[in-house]
Amino acid sequence: MAKKDLKFSNIKHIAIAGNIGAGKTTLTTLLAKQFNWEPHYEDVDNNPYLYDFYENMPRWSFNLQIYFLNSRFGQIIKIQQGEKTVIQDRTIYEDAQIFAPNLHAMGLMTKRDFDNYTALYKTIGSLIKPPDLLIYLRGSISALVGQIQKRGREYEDNLRLDYLRRLNEYYENWINSYKEGKLLVIDIDKCNFAEKPEDLGEVVNKVRANLHGLF
Repeated sequence: MAKKDLKFSNIKHIAIAGNIGAGKTTLTTLLAKQFNWEPHYEDVDNNPYLYDFYENMPRWSFNLQIYFLNSRFGQIIKIQQGEKTVIQDRTIYEDAQIFAPNLHAMGLMTKRDFDNYTALYKTIGSLIKPPDLLIYLRGSISALVGQIQKRGREYEDNLRLDYLRRLNEYYENWINSYKEGKLLVIDIDKCNFAEKPEDLGEVVNKVRANLHGLF
């Protein structure tokens, strides 16, 4: 395992954002190994609502988003109170800026539930700090679908293309207005960090440069 870079000793939180199938979990694992950071993954296997949500989105959308919000909030509190440098698979911003608004816009979450969710997020947002570096994985719909099919998660079999497409639009709108901290954008259509060592090396160099404040 790589030794922790002492130059990053003041860095506590790196977060990876991106649409479903963008490669967040893969890159989290690779960068955690490279820099000896502690990975925090999205709780997919133990999520009690995920399967039900994909079967009946209107019924379970609010429950799912509250679960994610609470899970992510708990992760951030542990990061802020801990001593280790953590790299996080998905951010709390995505829940509130992308998934919940998209569900509401598609008629899959009621206005009452959405307003309640938004009020809770604003309260939580006042208690947390942004990550030291946000890495956004940008990808075309074809690239995302290819990755989703490759990993073969059963609950994603019924994932609608229009849902994925709308999420991408929300992601782009959010990332184009992100001002909370440092941002690194990786185009997964051009950068295959999962299978090409040279592409991963390029990502590692960009991460290191961003954390050193060169870009």
